[in-house]
Amino acid sequence: MFTRSDFSVWSILKKCIGLELSKITMPIAFNEPLSFLQRITEYMEHTYLINKACSHSNPLERMQTVAAFAVSAVASQWERTGKPFNPLLGETYELVREDLGFRFISEQVSHHPPVSAFYSEGLNQDFVFHGSIYPKLKFWGKSVEAEPRGTITLELLKHNEAYTWTNPTCCVHNVIIGKLWIEQYGTVEIVNHSTGDKCILNFKPCGLFGKELHRIEGYIQDKNKKKLSVIYGKWTECLWCIDPSTYESSKKNERRGGGDQKKPKPSEDAENDEADDMPEVQETVQVIPGSKLLWRINSRPPNSSQMYNFTSFAVSLNELEKGMEEILAPTDCRLRPDIRHMENGEIDLASKEKERLEEKQRAARKERAKDEIEWRTRWFYQGTNPYTGTPDWLYSGGYFDRNFFDCPDIY
Repeated sequence: MFTRSDFSVWSILKKCIGLELSKITMPIAFNEPLSFLQRITEYMEHTYLINKACSHSNPLERMQTVAAFAVSAVASQWERTGKPFNPLLGETYELVREDLGFRFISEQVSHHPPVSAFYSEGLNQDFVFHGSIYPKLKFWGKSVEAEPRGTITLELLKHNEAYTWTNPTCCVHNVIIGKLWIEQYGTVEIVNHSTGDKCILNFKPCGLFGKELHRIEGYIQDKNKKKLSVIYGKWTECLWCIDPSTYESSKKNERRGGGDQKKPKPSEDAENDEADDMPEVQETVQVIPGSKLLWRINSRPPNSSQMYNFTSFAVSLNELEKGMEEILAPTDCRLRPDIRHMENGEIDLASKEKERLEEKQRAARKERAKDEIEWRTRWFYQGTNPYTGTPDWLYSGGYFDRNFFDCPDIY
């Protein structure tokens, strides 16, 4: 790994304030050695929560567990300040984990705008998890904001239930100077399309004194808007649920006891050229008596900070085991040379390969335009989400039959 002091970040970003970054070519120093398709696969790290949701007979317990899965799916972002490589058009990534009970396939289905589609299924035919992500990146002077547009759908087949949601916004602070740090904010609404139940989760922004950093607070309501459960915790740590009346009385007691004391004002105005310091790490989640634990984050490898802050799950995503090359699609990220060089610490080679691949992609696009040929996706097609009625990319099927004879040559 190397630092931003190795080159002038400002010389690249000063022209980009307020602009969408997907069309800007960034130096490789911004990257981590994974493709965005592999980053999406990290949603599957806590697949045990889907299996747990399938096992519950009570719809409220299923919604609580699905909410925990939705939060766990973005937990790997914590301290991950490297940007994943933009996938090339037609790039794919597959992952089969028999130990976790799923198989997964994703494809870059559009380049401008960048759209990544994915589909995963339980090996016991108990769930289907799919979606398409349209990441919008904007630079705001000191920070880069990533808004992950697109619908995520989880189907629990045994219960004939479908849940949909969108992920929160992610913001990386201090991209010019200072210590990089991440927060996620926004409202995530999970809808059970079979029962009408909803879970509304508020990912809280850091706030002036950092008191709310990483905090989540929300509730589950039925179709008549009656609150059934309160959910609270931190997306970097753990998630708990509790009965709404117990939660309210605990909050009342806290207010009576003056738990929210005023803190001194900061001595200087925030509007200057200095870094937006990450607030001091706040106390861990204060658990209200009577709460039930829904999820706790996995600990990271001891040397994670020297490996782009990868989780144990992320570390394994680019492994190319013996014999794997013969069965993978030729478009799989593991075969992408620039990412492989970066993983091996060969930064100059990685940078040259990245430029070569991007130039090859541009030349192929010009050739198609000249011959008036439209790009055809291989494993997904553009359609409508059957539950939300919104545009979506749906899996065509057939990937795991492994007929890869007509895959494009992108590397």
